[in-house]
Amino acid sequence: MNQTTTPPPHWDLSNVYPALDSPRLAADMRDLEAQIATLAEQVAGLPADITAYDDHQLAYLVGAMIEKINALLVLGGTIEAYIASFVSTDSYNQQAMRLLSQFEQIFVRGQKALTAFSAWVGTTGERLPALTTANRVNQAHDFFLRETRDQSRYLMPAALEDLAADLNLNGANAWGKLQGTVTSQLSVDFELDGQVQSLPMPALINLHGHPDEDVRKRAYQAEMKAWESVQAPLAAAMNGIKGAVNVLNRRRGREDSLHSAIDGARIDRPTLEAMLGAMHDSFPTFRRYFHAKARRLGKEKLAWWDVFAPAGKAERTFSFEEARSFILQNFAAFSPDLEAFARRAFDHRWIDAEQRKGKRGGAFCMGVPGVKESRVLCNFDGSLDQVSTIAHELGHAFHNECMYAAGKTELQQQTPMTLAETASIMCETIVVEAALRQAASPGEELNILETGLIGDAQVIVDIYSRYLFEKEVFERREAAELSPEELCEIMERAQKATYGDGLDERYLHKYMWTWKPHYYSADRSFYNFPYSFGLLFGIGLYAIYQQRGPAFVPDYQRLLASTGEAPAADLAARFGIDIRSQAFWENSLGVIAARIDRYTKI
Repeated sequence: MNQTTTPPPHWDLSNVYPALDSPRLAADMRDLEAQIATLAEQVAGLPADITAYDDHQLAYLVGAMIEKINALLVLGGTIEAYIASFVSTDSYNQQAMRLLSQFEQIFVRGQKALTAFSAWVGTTGERLPALTTANRVNQAHDFFLRETRDQSRYLMPAALEDLAADLNLNGANAWGKLQGTVTSQLSVDFELDGQVQSLPMPALINLHGHPDEDVRKRAYQAEMKAWESVQAPLAAAMNGIKGAVNVLNRRRGREDSLHSAIDGARIDRPTLEAMLGAMHDSFPTFRRYFHAKARRLGKEKLAWWDVFAPAGKAERTFSFEEARSFILQNFAAFSPDLEAFARRAFDHRWIDAEQRKGKRGGAFCMGVPGVKESRVLCNFDGSLDQVSTIAHELGHAFHNECMYAAGKTELQQQTPMTLAETASIMCETIVVEAALRQAASPGEELNILETGLIGDAQVIVDIYSRYLFEKEVFERREAAELSPEELCEIMERAQKATYGDGLDERYLHKYMWTWKPHYYSADRSFYNFPYSFGLLFGIGLYAIYQQRGPAFVPDYQRLLASTGEAPAADLAARFGIDIRSQAFWENSLGVIAARIDRYTKI
């Protein structure tokens, strides 16, 4: 269903390095190695007994270490982003794969030094407040230091943390690479528009939204068969990663598999429970939407291949240039700064949008700290959904821009996954709301509502199923490895619990676990509920924007600039939001419920 008149763009990182084999990249890799060696030596020289040192002496040591760590993170983050730009778009590129492995072998030594520094900060205990006020650098990193001290209690002894870092390269990290390689190189011969084409999996998955049910159904069947053919290695990857995380959680004294994810999200359990409770209570409303959609399609219940089906007689499609114009026009109405930023991203080819073999599915944004820029990956097919995806990822990039513009260091930019979705959801909402306002007919309004509700249902209903799936996988992995069949059973059971009678239970997506990369990161367990947090928090902020108008934007940009420097509850409180109250989440879900009401009446 690609409606583009010219191929969507590939991203350009030539201002970072000219090529993978450039002498400058090789020199920076050597410099990175030298910086890490120096950092490790200096961390090792930190005093084991701090009682012999006064606050001024300790504060100087802390400040010097912070500056070195920030410099290291800028250089390492730039190199990693550059190499990842090749790996993520062409998994056949062996040179990039080899360089990534070399980088990881070098950077793991830096991670060990950072872990050792974190453990040392933990020894400062009650003296830390005095150290953070002693000089400008420490004052600017007060939150980082306090959080580091508090989280240091969940570190193993130094020798075990070093061993864990080394083993991760050949364990969980390697399993994650396997999942990425297998899924990006899998393709299916598929008849489309009268021609048999070899489609990479992202292109096949995008056919979920094709207007022809025959195409959608055949794509679903082909997808199920394709995932079945690679389920064994992907199940091995899942077991390897979840097993490793379980072991480390026990060794580090974590309460359960959720503990580190909640701390990493900078929320608490009452906040998560309030949000999940509101989400659970909203399922009947979403099922009303599924039932209404089934009726539009002339069915009693939706099969999985109908979940993403478009509706309305005036389905709008976009060339990439039309998508660009639509996004810029509507970003400008929100903020000239946002529009100017997005224009720069388009003009300087920060976006890789073309679907092609070897390219990873989905979409993401990555920062490139050395040039204070971002890069966006998506798989553009001309649909409004993909236009909103570009807007979403540009929101992440704008978030980065706000931190860069405010002069935040790398340590000050460490944003939790929950708040990382704030700007992306805002930008996505801007585009969808604009599309609704500009609808030329009830049929077009229906189509736009459908696109928005498909996304909302994914982030509320499907994300909850992914949360249930991952929770059960972690719990059962404690006892034994899980077979592909067991993983499929858990996935289907989770989908039945959330979708309920909204879908035909005979046709769910039992292989959803195979291609979602979030399950395959040892460092990001439960990368599902943060999307829900981001959607509902973003909707809440958008409601405040509608009330306050342009006066909201400077406060919003300051919020984005500071998401790495406070807990989520404190940042939300700036706008009068209590994220521990289920009522806040219910109010945001009420906005979606109103869209469902409108959908059922058209």
